[in-house]
Amino acid sequence: MLTFYLILVIVLFLLAISDLVVGVSNDAVNFLNSAVGAKSAPFKLILFIAALGILAGATFSSGMMEVARKGIFHPQYFYFSEIILLFLAVMVTDVILLDVFNTFGMPTSTTVSIVFELLGAAVAFSLIKIYTDPAAESLGEYINSGKALAIISGILLSVVVAFTSGVIIQYLSRLLFSFNYKSKLRYFGGIWGGMAIAAITYFMLIKGAKGASFMSKELVESIKENSFMIILISFGAWAIILQLLVWFTKVDILKIIVLVGTFALAMAFAGNDLVNFIGVPLAGYNSYQMYIESGAAANAFLMDGLAGKVPTPTILLLIAGLVMVITLWTSKKARSVVKTSLDLGRQEEGYERFASYAVSRSIVRNFSKMAMAVNNFLPSRVKRGVENQFDQTPFIKSTMHMGKDAPSFDMLRAAVTLVVASILIAIGTSLKLPLSTTYVTFMVFMGTSLADGAWGRESAVYRVSGVLSVIGGWFFTAFSAFTVAFIFAGIFYFGGTIAIILVLVLAGVLIYRTHRLHHKRLEEQLAFEKSVDEGSLTKAMAIDLSTKNLSTILGAFSEVLDSTLQNLSREDLVGLNNNFRECRKLNRKCEKIRSSANKKIDLIDPDEMEAGHMYVIISDYLNELGDVVNDIVRSSLSHVDNNHKPLLQEQIDELKDLNEQIKDRFVLTINAFKNFDSAEIQTLRDRLPSFVKKVRTARKNQIKRIKRHEIGTRNSVLYLGLLGEFRNLALFSNRMLTVFEDMVLDPGNDKD
Repeated sequence: MLTFYLILVIVLFLLAISDLVVGVSNDAVNFLNSAVGAKSAPFKLILFIAALGILAGATFSSGMMEVARKGIFHPQYFYFSEIILLFLAVMVTDVILLDVFNTFGMPTSTTVSIVFELLGAAVAFSLIKIYTDPAAESLGEYINSGKALAIISGILLSVVVAFTSGVIIQYLSRLLFSFNYKSKLRYFGGIWGGMAIAAITYFMLIKGAKGASFMSKELVESIKENSFMIILISFGAWAIILQLLVWFTKVDILKIIVLVGTFALAMAFAGNDLVNFIGVPLAGYNSYQMYIESGAAANAFLMDGLAGKVPTPTILLLIAGLVMVITLWTSKKARSVVKTSLDLGRQEEGYERFASYAVSRSIVRNFSKMAMAVNNFLPSRVKRGVENQFDQTPFIKSTMHMGKDAPSFDMLRAAVTLVVASILIAIGTSLKLPLSTTYVTFMVFMGTSLADGAWGRESAVYRVSGVLSVIGGWFFTAFSAFTVAFIFAGIFYFGGTIAIILVLVLAGVLIYRTHRLHHKRLEEQLAFEKSVDEGSLTKAMAIDLSTKNLSTILGAFSEVLDSTLQNLSREDLVGLNNNFRECRKLNRKCEKIRSSANKKIDLIDPDEMEAGHMYVIISDYLNELGDVVNDIVRSSLSHVDNNHKPLLQEQIDELKDLNEQIKDRFVLTINAFKNFDSAEIQTLRDRLPSFVKKVRTARKNQIKRIKRHEIGTRNSVLYLGLLGEFRNLALFSNRMLTVFEDMVLDPGNDKD
């Protein structure tokens, strides 16, 4: 059995490496989003600074390791044979869970996941002991409920505190500096920057020092005794340095603050979250050492030793830090998670990843009413002053022609986000509360976005929906972490070695599949971004982009329509569900194309506005076509899903005939754009009346069936609706050709 447990310890450390990889991929958003979003430096330089912060912060994690050993449960009541399986269940669950969130680009909390996994696995083994051992204690004796509740409440409280702090500090900062902050920095930049960096220095050095594995007690005490002097010197030194830089150089001091903040936040992340990745394996290793030294049987050796303080070797912390750094440089999933956060916080409008929900609409509407009510009480002079400070025109003008190189927000917001988030996380670290760095940084970032006016009337509903989706994912993290760890713990206990091997194989397969899925999604995203590259837009590019979009989208629409009619005739519910999912993907792609088209208008030469106008209209029509195809698929799916009577074969034949003509129209439309062929446009225009006549004939046939009582009401609703949608497909394709002819082939003609 000694060899068996040694293998389990090795597996724990292998899982720790995997956990570091997937964990850093998710938590990278915490310390990268501000610097990356504000384009404060080249991306590689930002990564280098963050890497240094991680290595430094890794050595501050020693004090936090106690959470994994005794923060959630009382180890003295568990035997070694139980606790090693408990730790294994936790690590397997953590790797799977975080990898799934990374794949879909959703930021989640590694702290919440590890806390609830420990809780779930500990509850599972506690219940097993209660029901198998007559002398067992009550559940409350096994679980450290007081500490667990303190951790959970601290995490939830951090959400409220972080969001509120972000709103208040950003609002005051913007009120002081405005979006045209460069002139104000000449007077207040040194003081403001000195306060920011001094605050970071205080919380990262003084409050974090007592957790450092390399600092002696004497040095820690010396730092604590001289804390006020350190703050004062730090503030004074930085204020002078930054003010001199403002007066005598062209250095942007906000960039310095952002990069220092990035280092500090990466350091805070490593100091606070390293326990989430290696705390459990280290606890397992410590348990194994105690078990070997005891010479007792595994199922008779209680883990009293874990209840004490066990120092963590600095070398292990540094190795873990190196793994995190390598992952930071190489992980593509990290960039996906960062993108989600930046999309929700960017200053400009555009394509919104999240749809609007009833709850988000209600929240935005009520807050708008409240803001208007407060605004009405303010004197007009005060209102004008506030409006001037929050006027985004300087930022918009400075980024208008930067294209894809434009920052998502300005440097002032990036600095505030980093300073506030790093201070809050450092406080949590100093109190040995594993505050979620994801929760804190994400909510601070959302708070600063709200205060900065990034959530305007055009985007607020979608941004709030996104925030609610992410927060909902956090609750799902807690529930799924507890449940899966609980189940795995039971499987390992009752299933033994075979169950452990099967679950590990399952975990490997799941990670491989999610990796492939993410790779596929990333390739699709890169292909799309390349197709709508944010470069300058010329007439030739506008036509080329329109042609490419038509070829891709119309071809995909044809495949979906073919498959939908086939599945409708066979009443294939699974197939129709697949068609609906594919259609939704195409709709999102059409929405992205339309959003990018509106932004491209700023990049087009004034002499070629007609071509740009054409590109925008074509993009709009593609989006309209997507809605029509979506209605066809959705109504077909609803009909079959509700188990209504199938369409008659003659109805299916009529629909297929119309669909074939639509496919031909799509092909000719693409060719007309490719070949600049007016003759093909005229051919399609001439064919439209005959197509409309066919639709009318099919409608008359349906009316005859109704009179003969051959079909029911549901049949008529579906069939007549599909006929109308096929007619709309023909009309929209014709309108696209008319736009192309009027604005490109024959721009001098003023006909409608």
